Amino acid sequence: MTVIDSPPTELPGVCLEPERQPGRRPEGRDRFTISEVAAYTGLSAHTLRWYERIGLMPHVDRSHTGQRRYTSRDLDWLDLVGRLRLTGMPVADMVRYAELVRQGEETFAERERLLSAHRDDVRRRIAELRSTLDVLDYKIDIYSDARRASERA
Repeated sequence: MTVIDSPPTELPGVCLEPERQPGRRPEGRDRFTISEVAAYTGLSAHTLRWYERIGLMPHVDRSHTGQRRYTSRDLDWLDLVGRLRLTGMPVADMVRYAELVRQGEETFAERERLLSAHRDDVRRRIAELRSTLDVLDYKIDIYSDARRASERA
């Protein structure tokens, strides 16, 4: 069992397939070793084990020899976690979200609140970055104009 309880296609508005290099995720397979998952996600094996320990990846099947065997759904979940990390979501919030997903449909409202609050924070930070980018553009234009003027002189 993985954290995602419903097929990825049932998560409207969420792209679980980030742009990847062709062939990095073998087609037609549904069992991956920790080293294959590390290569696919860019996460270290240590990080993957840590995610499991803290409940972000609550259960990964094991082979008869005890080796972790990740599924395509696990990779889909890690893709989503990666996107949440890129937005700056705190690990504690990601773990809380994972707990809510495991609890089932009765947590839809709380999941929506958690993600909506985070989206608001992301939008605020994007606005701050746009404002900062405007300042950088202004300063670059000043130096560019000064450099061109000195080259003409």
